[in-house]
Amino acid sequence: MVKGSSTEFGTKVDQKFWPFPRLDKIVGTNITLEPLRSTHLADLWTSVSAHPDSFDYLRYGPFNSKIELGTLLDNLSSRADQPFWAVVPKGGVATGWLSICDVYQNDGSIEIGSIWFSPTLQGTRYGREAIFLLMCQCMDELGYERLVWRCQAQNKKSFRAAESLGFRHEGTWRNAAVVDGWQRDVAWFSILKDEWPVRRKAFSKWLSPDNFDDTGKQLKGLRELRAEIEL
Repeated sequence: MVKGSSTEFGTKVDQKFWPFPRLDKIVGTNITLEPLRSTHLADLWTSVSAHPDSFDYLRYGPFNSKIELGTLLDNLSSRADQPFWAVVPKGGVATGWLSICDVYQNDGSIEIGSIWFSPTLQGTRYGREAIFLLMCQCMDELGYERLVWRCQAQNKKSFRAAESLGFRHEGTWRNAAVVDGWQRDVAWFSILKDEWPVRRKAFSKWLSPDNFDDTGKQLKGLRELRAEIEL
């Protein structure tokens, strides 16, 4: 028997290498993703300083001064293996950042992570579109097989966000990380290549202006739209 000719070995994949994401400016409908730079410091400091508890589940922050935040931005923006973008709502200023990390170019696996959104951005069209733009880059432009979301399991907001966005919970690693002296579990989620078309279609429908009333309230949620598409 020739190795790889049977399903006992898994799924045969001919591609052997996937491209690394480019740190380009990405323009969406409601937001723009700009390569994170020190020039975003003043705008970000306004939100960062107002919401110190928003860093409870990150490995950095909160920050006592603009200088401390500037040091972090210098670090994040210089990472060659982890591109970071600032999230700039249309007509506004930078109120968050996010990245593509843990890029496994030989395995076709890629992760969106190290996300910090101001509470004014969390759960909004702006925040979700920011994530969707990177999802599209990973799955459509770069053609990855597996898109990953990882969070501390105690971070209920991130856990619920992953499921709402269409990621499937794969399992939880117990006591897998120590953050600020707290031992925490790590929950893993993914979207696979063959699952992506439904997620993308539902997301596009969700982001449509027709899905929001005059007050900006959504008419249908992502879960509902995915269920309709899968019928």
